[in-house]
Amino acid sequence: MNEIPVIETGRLRLRPHRADDFQDMQALWGDPRTVRFIGGHVQDAQTVWFRLLRYAGMWALLGYGFWAIEDRETGAYLGDGGLMDGRRGIKLLDGAPEIGWALVPEAGGRGLATEFAAAVTGWADSVLRAQVTRCIIEPDNAASLRVAEKAGYAEIGRAELGGKVVIVLERAASPNLRSP
Repeated sequence: MNEIPVIETGRLRLRPHRADDFQDMQALWGDPRTVRFIGGHVQDAQTVWFRLLRYAGMWALLGYGFWAIEDRETGAYLGDGGLMDGRRGIKLLDGAPEIGWALVPEAGGRGLATEFAAAVTGWADSVLRAQVTRCIIEPDNAASLRVAEKAGYAEIGRAELGGKVVIVLERAASPNLRSP
């Protein structure tokens, strides 16, 4: 199994998920505000449990995955985010890790998602050595589109997922960190 790194920023700690994150994850993924632009449906306990198991499995199989995002000062759980290979059937996502994030609604408007995205793209550039990363965002999700833009993502196309249109965005690795 690949060791999951811990990444610290000024205000955040990205750490491996633990079984005891389950209750916090249930609150996050069971909140309609969280899923409004991520599928649109709250998730039941089993779905959240399988999500937690999937997070651990990504690291073991791919060498990258999702972290639990916590407040560095208090240790409070703030959400989930990282890189994935979702095999979503969207051709524009093929061949590149996909960044994603979900923060508890109370964490919104403080720049934490932007701080998270900078940390993950930096890790992808320097450790994963990914030439590009991509993401999908629903067109009405203005906050996430702003986060993606600040992190260097630009639209490369649109696709359909679950009956909804999503914008597919791409970010090239920093030129000085790309693999030879």
